[in-house]
Amino acid sequence: MNNFLKLNKKFIIYSLVFLFVLPIFGVNFFFSFLGNILLLLFLIPLLFLLIIFIGFNSYKSKIDTCNECGAVSFGFNDTCLNCGAELNNKSKENGIYTKPSESTIEVKAEEIK
Repeated sequence: MNNFLKLNKKFIIYSLVFLFVLPIFGVNFFFSFLGNILLLLFLIPLLFLLIIFIGFNSYKSKIDTCNECGAVSFGFNDTCLNCGAELNNKSKENGIYTKPSESTIEVKAEEIK
């Protein structure tokens, strides 16, 4: 009879572990795994859209159009490749390519009463 109780005790302990402890951690692992997969399914396309948007804006800022013939050129050319006229680079006019040490800022001080 003692042997039977010892076997039953081990069986009861193992069954409790299997029925209570294992499903709690297993369900928690399953939900966190499923949540991570769903996050990846939603965040990876958003990341690709952000990369495409940044690339498109970078590409758009480098396009110049000739005022004489209407040809579109890509890059930092000073003259049109089609007709030879000078291109007006909007980015160079805005001062994006000027060095900060070459520009000056004038400040006028006014007294506030």
